[in-house]
Amino acid sequence: MRIQHKATLLILLILIADQLIKFIVKTNMHLGESIPVFGNWFQIYFIENNGMAFGYEFGGKVGKVLLTSFRIVAVTGLLFYIRAMIKKGAPTGFILALAMITAGAAGNIFDSMFYGMIFSESSYGNPLVDGSGIATLFPEGGGYSSFMHGKVVDWTYFPIIKGHWPEWFPWKGGQQFLFFRPIFNLADSCITIGVTWVIVFQRKFLKTI
Repeated sequence: MRIQHKATLLILLILIADQLIKFIVKTNMHLGESIPVFGNWFQIYFIENNGMAFGYEFGGKVGKVLLTSFRIVAVTGLLFYIRAMIKKGAPTGFILALAMITAGAAGNIFDSMFYGMIFSESSYGNPLVDGSGIATLFPEGGGYSSFMHGKVVDWTYFPIIKGHWPEWFPWKGGQQFLFFRPIFNLADSCITIGVTWVIVFQRKFLKTI
């Protein structure tokens, strides 16, 4: 299989997997609900965010539009860059890492652009009692927001180490310590893995560019 076909297939597989998991979480869980996978250190924990990866926020509604627009430009640029690197004969690992970064960015773009239009709003309801809190796809009356104002679905949570900072520790003494606190999704993971792969394993090639 040619490298361009491998890169295209990888992008499509990541996008399909990312969106499928998000659809399942969004339509079966209410906000704040968690499902233990491997004890308490790996959970499916449903939250949503308006901004950047790992639940960080950026500039309200205007900032969200700007961030989504920047992502669209970045993904378009990455696609052209991947094409140029393939023509240049770049290593397969470098191309596939770029494909992972591109797919991850595109996955979260889809949430921001369309989820507000196609889903009802998730909330901290009690579905066991009254069925509330869980979103529906294509609700009557329209979705919870407009184009480019959808929330990104996050669901991967690794609270591996819990404890408290020592009392003598500056600024944090006595406060709760939790590692790893951020909640993220498959798209975020692909971006992180892709960037890490390039930095760790493709340094020699980067020096030749």
